[in-house]
Amino acid sequence: QVQLVESGGGLVQPGGSLRLSCASSGRTISRDNVAWFRRPSGKERELVAVLSAMGGSRWSMEDRFNIYRDSAKNTVLLQMRNLKPDDTAVYYCAAGSGSFASTAAADFPYWGQGTQVTVSS
Repeated sequence: QVQLVESGGGLVQPGGSLRLSCASSGRTISRDNVAWFRRPSGKERELVAVLSAMGGSRWSMEDRFNIYRDSAKNTVLLQMRNLKPDDTAVYYCAAGSGSFASTAAADFPYWGQGTQVTVSS
């Protein structure tokens, strides 16, 4: 059974930083494309960052977000800097074996339960 578990969310002041973790069990996600999505309250889900299998390519919606992999821990992390209130959302990690260009939510069969990030003073 594949499980993705996110952690690292919480309340942070504007301008602060957070590092989200996505730990996998039952699947070696170094072989997968792994993405972070977020869903602000009352809004559509959006892609935040994606990392290709073996880490050769990566993309993020803003330079403030950096996605990277800790293969030894079978974990993918999202480092977020200079956080803004508009970054408030539930953040989800997702994994799949599609190509790096396959970034629609439907391309990722494995999802975590989400972690809340709240940016507020």
